[in-house]
Amino acid sequence: MSDSAAPRNPDTAGRRPPRRDREQRVPRSAAVMVLARSVLVTAGLVTAYYLLPLDGRASATTAVLLGLGLAGVALFFAWEVWAIARSPYPRLKAVEALAITLPLFLLLFAGAYYLLDHSDPSSFTEPLTRTDALYFALATFTTVGYGDITAQSQTGRVLAMLQMTGGLLLVGGAARVLTGAIQAGLRQQHRDRPPG
Repeated sequence: MSDSAAPRNPDTAGRRPPRRDREQRVPRSAAVMVLARSVLVTAGLVTAYYLLPLDGRASATTAVLLGLGLAGVALFFAWEVWAIARSPYPRLKAVEALAITLPLFLLLFAGAYYLLDHSDPSSFTEPLTRTDALYFALATFTTVGYGDITAQSQTGRVLAMLQMTGGLLLVGGAARVLTGAIQAGLRQQHRDRPPG
């Protein structure tokens, strides 16, 4: 007797058995909303970076503001981890958290590079516009190396090293933390799901 001739349960005749991943399917509207929110927040951050009056000189106040900004990024990320663990779509929420945290981190350093260049023009191999500063921040983060713009002053190099360290922590640590938050969210979903 072949498998195709085996009797079928009348309740499941002609239907495929449910799969676990279908239970976790994210509605298209939720995915579109997260994508739109991430794009809008990133666009707002970039717009603010270009419009904020960053024409002053770098000073101790600038260093304090950078430190406060980085602390703000860390607090925002911690809040996002908490939200991921409670989200009905933890994977999607994790993508959104990273899509907002990363540009915020890069723009903070781009602003610091821009201010440093304006206070000490010998800090880099060429004068930095805001776009140049953002380019330098992104090149530092992605570790593609430099060729056209490099940090020459000790302050510029220390700032670049801080960004490199922060970037490694952001990528490595964030991946681990986000994975844990996603797993916690999925476990919570499994506990909340009615049996049957």
